[in-house]
Amino acid sequence: MNKKFILYAVLLAFSVAAPFLFPNYQTQLATLWLMIIVALTWDMTGGQMGYNSLGNIFFYGTGMYVCAVITIGLYYDVGEWTNASRTEIFTFSDRQYFTGMVLGILGAGLFCAASAYFIGMLTFGLRGPYFAIGTLGVAIAAGEIVSNIEWLGGGQGVSMPIYNGDFDTFKTLIYFEYAILGVGLFVFLNWLYKTRFGAAINAIRDDEEKAEAMGIHTLRYKLVTWAMSAFFVGAAGAISAFQLIHFEPLETAYQTINLGIFMVVCVLLGGKGTLWGPVIGAIMFQVFKETTWNYFLGWQWVALGALIVIVVVFFQDGLMGWLRLKRPEWFGVKVEQKTSEAGA
Repeated sequence: MNKKFILYAVLLAFSVAAPFLFPNYQTQLATLWLMIIVALTWDMTGGQMGYNSLGNIFFYGTGMYVCAVITIGLYYDVGEWTNASRTEIFTFSDRQYFTGMVLGILGAGLFCAASAYFIGMLTFGLRGPYFAIGTLGVAIAAGEIVSNIEWLGGGQGVSMPIYNGDFDTFKTLIYFEYAILGVGLFVFLNWLYKTRFGAAINAIRDDEEKAEAMGIHTLRYKLVTWAMSAFFVGAAGAISAFQLIHFEPLETAYQTINLGIFMVVCVLLGGKGTLWGPVIGAIMFQVFKETTWNYFLGWQWVALGALIVIVVVFFQDGLMGWLRLKRPEWFGVKVEQKTSEAGA
């Protein structure tokens, strides 16, 4: 039996069993899946295509708000729901809750994909650091705009419907939603990177001018790649909206200095332009973050800042790049062993 198939089967089985093996850490495990998802999606453009974005958090926050509007708007007026002075009590039945959840997650992903396509028509005219700064500006502007829209709750944010069942069951549900999205994303990318589409975006990363000269419609590939990435980030943001129950525009949804930076660090830590690099980097980063939070409270941000500096300065190719250099045979690269001549 194929060793890779056995490895994937074991990892999948562990993912299914994890919330039951570690019931007290279901929230941390769910957050780990979130980090894996945002790291994989960032690497689609930053690692595989060579366009480093600092604005992917825009799709995360937009996914939260789109999900809230769909979920609430199916049954109630959104403006009345978000009105801070309302006295009416709104309730959701189980059918309404899960219908809104499914449609909200799907709608958030599709809306973010469409947004990425149209925003990309403007931002992909920029390259290098200008593209990164331009996308960051989009995310910051979106947070400020949403915080001034009273219909969306303004600066106070939005409260999502509350699950009527057991809270432990709710945490398990959120975990599996993240896990299903993460596994689906990984399987999709494992296929995509082996196709001509994957070769095309790698060609854009290596030399965009030569790729255009070879007949590759680079703008189309860039737009589609960013749209696919935005779909999964938006869906992850929608799940986060239900997980958090209440979220705010600047501190939670469009958190550029937290999750917006963390997703980049995860990829740099694991290795850009690889399938497993973002996954490994997300796991390592989440473990490091949780450890520093538990044992170095108050110094967590100092430790995270030091980690970022060390990675950027000493491990620019990430863990996967370092292993590829030190152990090339693990990646299918044949290394000829030099043997000394007899009697030398």
